[in-house]
Amino acid sequence: MEIGNIKIDFLGHSGFLVTIVNGVNKKIFIDPYNLSENAVKEKADIILITHSHYDHCSIKDIERIKKEKTKIICPADVQSKITRIENVDMQVMEQGGEIEFGNIRIQAMPAYNINKDFHTKKDHFLGYLIKISEIILYHSGDSDKIPEMEKLTGYSKQGNKLIVMLPVSGIYVMDANEAAETAKMIGADTAIPMHYGAGVAGTIEDAKKFVEVCQQLGIKAVILEKI
Repeated sequence: MEIGNIKIDFLGHSGFLVTIVNGVNKKIFIDPYNLSENAVKEKADIILITHSHYDHCSIKDIERIKKEKTKIICPADVQSKITRIENVDMQVMEQGGEIEFGNIRIQAMPAYNINKDFHTKKDHFLGYLIKISEIILYHSGDSDKIPEMEKLTGYSKQGNKLIVMLPVSGIYVMDANEAAETAKMIGADTAIPMHYGAGVAGTIEDAKKFVEVCQQLGIKAVILEKI
């Protein structure tokens, strides 16, 4: 999927590769897990990790895509895992924190469950906003529909392109209906389903249901093929 100078590839489960092609060709991986041989041909400038669960912080997969001085952005609960990896530049982020890499600005967002205990508010797990000029990407991490997401509604109203990546599997996170309602609440220009198809939770049917409900709500939604 291409938007302006940005290309978004789906890596499976909750993983994505964002490539910024504006003369620098920066590559940002988000939650790489169980990567294909095609995916590991790419090497990461930046890796964003939302939390420490094995299907989001996979040391094996990080080792396959990192290069010397790859920047790894993560919450505090991931720190002990990442210290096992040599020759990377780790930066621990807290909710609300921001970091800039040239024209790329990354903001850490809250991610948590409302009525279940898999990802509690006190865990301080993260989602991420990636801002590149007028294009804003939001990866919610493992989350339910939470009040903090309402703050994102202003971005689309300011003439930005807001692309959202939301979990649809239910069980540990929001389900397809809740995710579609979240995309509508935020005012997403395009919504992409995630957290399915890796044997952890969720299937392609959840992703298709998400797209169907989004269309009913007037939101563009697309299923990306795994690379």
